[in-house]
Amino acid sequence: MIKTETNYSMRACLFAFFMGVVLSLGLVTAPVASAQDEANAQAPVQVRPDFIKSIRVIGNQRVEANTVASYLLIAPGDRYSEERIDLSIKTLFATGLFADVLIEPGDGNLVIRVVENPIINRVIVEGNKALKTDKITDELEAAPRSVFTRSRVQADVQRIVDLYSQSGRFAAQVIPKVVQQDQNRVDLIFEITEGPTTGIKRINFIGNNEYSDRRLRKQLATKESIWYKFLTSNDNYDPNRLEFDREQVRTFYTDRGFADFRVVSAVAELVPNQKDFYITFTVDEGLEYTWGDITVETELEALDQKVLEAIVPIRTGRIYRSSDVEAAIDTLTFASGAAGYAFVDIQPQIKRNRETKTVDLVFNMVEGPRVYIERIDIVGNTTTLDYVIRREMELVEGDAFNRILLDRSRNRVRGLRFFEAVEITEIQGSTPDRAIVEVKVVEQPTGELSFSAGFSSASRFLVDFTISQRNLRGRGQQLRLAIRASSFRQEIDLRFTEPRFLNRNLAAGIELFNITNDFTRQAGFRSTRVGAQATLGFRVTDFTSLQARYALRRETVDCSAALTQTNPQLCLQQNNRLSSVLGYTFNWDRKNDPIQPTGGFDLFLTQDFAGLGGDVKYLRTEFRAATYRGIIKDVVATLKVSGGFITGWGGDAVQINDRFFKGSQTFRGFDRAGIGPRQVILNNPAFPEGQRGNALGGNAFGHAVAEVSFPLVASLTGSIFIEAGTVGLLDDEFRVTPDPNILIVRDDLSIRSVVGSSIFWTSPFGPIRFDFTQSLARESFDEAVSFQFNTSTRF
Repeated sequence: MIKTETNYSMRACLFAFFMGVVLSLGLVTAPVASAQDEANAQAPVQVRPDFIKSIRVIGNQRVEANTVASYLLIAPGDRYSEERIDLSIKTLFATGLFADVLIEPGDGNLVIRVVENPIINRVIVEGNKALKTDKITDELEAAPRSVFTRSRVQADVQRIVDLYSQSGRFAAQVIPKVVQQDQNRVDLIFEITEGPTTGIKRINFIGNNEYSDRRLRKQLATKESIWYKFLTSNDNYDPNRLEFDREQVRTFYTDRGFADFRVVSAVAELVPNQKDFYITFTVDEGLEYTWGDITVETELEALDQKVLEAIVPIRTGRIYRSSDVEAAIDTLTFASGAAGYAFVDIQPQIKRNRETKTVDLVFNMVEGPRVYIERIDIVGNTTTLDYVIRREMELVEGDAFNRILLDRSRNRVRGLRFFEAVEITEIQGSTPDRAIVEVKVVEQPTGELSFSAGFSSASRFLVDFTISQRNLRGRGQQLRLAIRASSFRQEIDLRFTEPRFLNRNLAAGIELFNITNDFTRQAGFRSTRVGAQATLGFRVTDFTSLQARYALRRETVDCSAALTQTNPQLCLQQNNRLSSVLGYTFNWDRKNDPIQPTGGFDLFLTQDFAGLGGDVKYLRTEFRAATYRGIIKDVVATLKVSGGFITGWGGDAVQINDRFFKGSQTFRGFDRAGIGPRQVILNNPAFPEGQRGNALGGNAFGHAVAEVSFPLVASLTGSIFIEAGTVGLLDDEFRVTPDPNILIVRDDLSIRSVVGSSIFWTSPFGPIRFDFTQSLARESFDEAVSFQFNTSTRF
């Protein structure tokens, strides 16, 4: 009973308390409500106007009132509409110019009250060390004298964070700060905490049975972080690069027979300390296929199906390669274009046969819709004039669209070597059968200021200085002045070339020169040539060209006293000679790229005939050829061969300054004039095999180079090479010496060969090449070197 009474008393107390609160609230709120009703009753009721009488803008500082009014969807005289008022407010906010907008209808005289967003006075980036300020500000939308909005600032914060993520700093934090200035201006400050650099701890593969993890890692652009690879920047996590790596792995497998291959997933996991990522690729290799039946189906009359199937570079039984399909389409497209079908649509149909593990391929060729070029736009040429680029195009406005001719045009424009990049794209024209061709170029320096230096086995230092401009005044003209001085050669050479002489496809040039070659140490003579040369070149076909030239020069040869005594026949031409030389050069160029070829070949044949007047009579013939082949990405094999022969006529022998001297840059691993016929002194006990004497040069030479170039790290490129060649075949009268027991002439056309490696460095002050060589076969009287380098810079 006590417990029941106690509970009852507590309930009564709570009820009483609750009722007291309710009553008190009622007593307080009732008068307030009455007062508000009384106030509303006394305030004038705002009546919505029927029409708009006038519009007045208040609060604008920089934006003109007329500009504000132009964004409104209403105007004086219009019927008043709440919907249009609301849309007008939204439109003004959408401009980004205003922080607040209020429209008061009044009695028809609208008042637009605005609060303008401030203007950014300065954009300041603080705390950045890993990234340069320019790189950050280039990505920002906020800029001095632009309108400040919070949404824009937040977007810029995300852009900065993304930049740091791409550079491997995922812990970077960016805090924006605003400092108010007078005249409604602000300073925008981005305070950056960069955080540690995140690397790639490990790259793993799951599901790969045919190829090891190590082999697959080599296909990726992303690399694992290793302490000694401090020059690389690919050892951090980049989502975009990871997507590229997925495609690289897929291409690797599908080019090796795995047509069903797929990357199931590519996952990057950040370790808790936020310093490293683990990247895991899960792959499904599938079956390995070979090519099955390869057929071409076409209804085009001028195309023979059997001929087309014969030229397709795919053979039944070979390992399936996905890249073969694109190569075959290019071949068929070229063949169609050559047959007169500029508009051919080629659709490959691939059928996989899992039972036989073969892939059947059918190319369906139909004539596509005809498209004509409406306009050719040149973009990005800040220096080069339009007509210089247009004259290299093999298509003009109104021509039928032809992909093959566009590709050739791109190579011809790149072949000018005026541009860092050339891209040709087509855009839909005004009608479906019209296309606009856009030629986008990126200018590069065409002037060259070169400095080269080298060392020989005798510790001689050589210097070479040249200044040239290959695109004079943006007209494609070439002007070159060379002033060279070294212990071997002094040269002043001035030449000018007009690539379109008389507005025709003729390249005309003039050259003035004064050249002194000092072979006193190597061959005992010094020659000087002063004269002029005129050239005229033209294109014979799409891939061949011919250049004719005529030179008139005064030549003098000064022989050393020792050479005059030991072999006076060599110095018969010491007096001044006038040379009148007519020659030509034929070029056949089938490289797939004029600057960095990975396929094709080129060939040069040169002949010079001396004797059209003057005192010298000879016929000189030289040739050189090179073939290129890409092995894998960025790895290119090159094979070069060259040779030459000179013979006198009309009873004249070939004099010493007209012969071939090889070495240094023309034969790595040997000094200048380091190989070939040479005098050998026999009466020196210190040299049992004979002491090296003067180099005599040869009437013939042959030279071959096999080289493989490949990328290293950052801006370094390497190559390994083997070179072999010979120089010889002196005229009989120059092999005679006064005393064969003391002095003889060695001329046996023996083969010399070297192996070596080169390192190319694109340094901040110009490209540099280092050559390291080791002789395999040489004569005891040859002059060999083991190291050389040269450098140049451009402007």
